[in-house]
Amino acid sequence: MLLIWSVYYGLNRRRKRRATGVRDEALQAGLTQPASLHPVIDPSQCLGCGSCVSACPEKNVLGLIDNRSELISPTNCIGHGACKTACPVNAISLVFGTSERGIDIPLVAPDFETNVPGIFIAGELGGMGLIRNAIEQGRQAMASIIKYCRKDNPQELDVVIVGAGPAGLSASLAAQESKLRFVTLEQDSFGGTVSHFPRGKIVMTAPVELPLVGTVKFREVSKESLLEFWGDVIRKTGVQINYRERVEAITTIDRGLEVRTQGNVYRTKSILLAIGRRGTPRKLGVPGEDSTKVVYRLIDPEQYRSDNVLVVGGGDSALEAAISIAELPDSVVSLSYRSGSFSRAKEKNRQKVDDLKNSGALTVFLNSNVKEIHDNRVEIDQQGTAIDFKNDAVIVCAGGILPTPFLKETGIQVETKYGTQ
Repeated sequence: MLLIWSVYYGLNRRRKRRATGVRDEALQAGLTQPASLHPVIDPSQCLGCGSCVSACPEKNVLGLIDNRSELISPTNCIGHGACKTACPVNAISLVFGTSERGIDIPLVAPDFETNVPGIFIAGELGGMGLIRNAIEQGRQAMASIIKYCRKDNPQELDVVIVGAGPAGLSASLAAQESKLRFVTLEQDSFGGTVSHFPRGKIVMTAPVELPLVGTVKFREVSKESLLEFWGDVIRKTGVQINYRERVEAITTIDRGLEVRTQGNVYRTKSILLAIGRRGTPRKLGVPGEDSTKVVYRLIDPEQYRSDNVLVVGGGDSALEAAISIAELPDSVVSLSYRSGSFSRAKEKNRQKVDDLKNSGALTVFLNSNVKEIHDNRVEIDQQGTAIDFKNDAVIVCAGGILPTPFLKETGIQVETKYGTQ
């Protein structure tokens, strides 16, 4: 018994020491703000069993300290929600935002319907950023829409699906499977937000049920492989998607809804918004930003081989863009971010940036802002120090302007969450 107790005590001390170290490093680096949905643990209910720690697919997000679970690495949490499911005493709540940083979330009922009758929301726009969650929500939302649809006006569509990312594609397949009258609109290109990821980006997924297809067993797959798979699904199922058709307005008419795009008007019984949260790219608002060398997403790092490139931003998209170009031979890459740490980025991306910085392949300017962009150079300010260097291209990854105005014009209520469900 003494031997068993000694082993148990030693393992507990080691786990606590490791978890405390991760937590303290996150605090010292200012990495304290979760990017999306994340757990809050009630210490008065927590048993310290460690089920949530083991269930988290990301690892080193939760840890046991003094026999209680804690969120030790907040910025690495990406909202799987497996911790809540694994907790045997319901001591975990999943919330959006924190007391320091709010997140705008549209009000959506459990059946995915908004406060505007007939308008539903699924996927990233509702706060769920994972591909697996988006696919599942698209399928579930369509199940609710099928129940909602009336059969009294054959001149109307049953549903207009806005967005052809993971949620929109899943919903479109479900609509086709149920023989609904529908149209799917995508303002951009095939793949939605996923198509804008850098080349070779690994997309973490898990097995999920896709209508008309069955169980998709991907666990770790690249952007290209996932898009290729989706392309095959679209070809085999014959589902139709109207690309490059942007929704201008949504209005309530009679007992239905009207969707206006650049060239068409659709009357429909219901609408599913699966448009993501990035919206219009956020610009810097500095002189020279209208130059053709300035872009707002990275498609192919190869086009910047041997160039002097400045990447602006501190999230995963910015770090991944800088990393992918810095790894090319002869490229000169700088990364500028207005804050003092990359608190919104995943640990593996932060580590790669540190490695490239230490090797001299990447120059990092924290606490800096772009002041002016010239034809062959760029000016930035770093805490009062002016820095001017040669530049061939600028990639701005500063996020997007959320579609909050569009939602409010449509009548959809939006609430800023400060650590609430």
